[in-house]
Amino acid sequence: MITDMFGRTRLKINLHLHTTESDGCKSLREAAIIYREAGYDLIAVTDHWKYRCSGETEGLRILSGAEYNIGGGNGAEGVFHFLALGCEREPLVGKEDSAQRIIDEINQCGGMAVLAHPAWSMNTVEQAAGLKGIGATEIYNTVSDAGESSRPYSGHFADCAACRGLLYPLIADDDTHYYDGADETSSYIMLACGADAGDGQILEAIRRKDFYATQGPEIHLFREGDRISVKCSPVSRISFFSNAVWARGRCVRGRDLTEASCEILPFETFIRAEVTDAEGRKAWSNSLEL
Repeated sequence: MITDMFGRTRLKINLHLHTTESDGCKSLREAAIIYREAGYDLIAVTDHWKYRCSGETEGLRILSGAEYNIGGGNGAEGVFHFLALGCEREPLVGKEDSAQRIIDEINQCGGMAVLAHPAWSMNTVEQAAGLKGIGATEIYNTVSDAGESSRPYSGHFADCAACRGLLYPLIADDDTHYYDGADETSSYIMLACGADAGDGQILEAIRRKDFYATQGPEIHLFREGDRISVKCSPVSRISFFSNAVWARGRCVRGRDLTEASCEILPFETFIRAEVTDAEGRKAWSNSLEL
């Protein structure tokens, strides 16, 4: 746990991780030790087609999870990966089921269906708009850069979806597979929630967007009248993103920046922010509906 700059308690969480139960290179015990020693409060173990109940391993809390993937390796034919987070029972799904059937069953189990790495999967907004019940999506997926297709960042998908009114909570996570120093303990969320919160409370805080996604920096986004403001830990770049393709003053560069603001344009419907620190580590706010 940490206390943020406003005095709120936050949990450090990785919501996407694989073990030797599917295609990961570490056992659950080994993975739990790695994340516990890196200061994490909670991880979701999301092995492919292997549901794991909530519990505790090596002193680290585990949120129930699984990853259900359909489609092969051809993005043109439709590839979907869904995280099933916080389910109260194992979802009854099979590899022949449709994307919508998988989402529905995750939700029926009291869980959250997260659209994983849409950039990596080459998902389109049209595909997402045709699916009901997606609870969140990933804006950044570490392994998609470290070990796969060099498409870790889904900001373009998130913004195009927001233009259609789909303002998903935006999660960053590792999707850890290799544990080779490049894909573990890198990207995570900082959730405003107490350590004694139940699984349902964890999911509800994510739905409320009561978190920021980060690789280290702290970021907070506020609306103040007709302006949007960012307050953050010291960074070298602060950027604003919205349905405006261009607007003056939306990228601020400097040394040890801790705040920036911009005026809301009359036609803007959403806005979010990203920051980058001097070491190149990023943080992402959720999108704010205007």
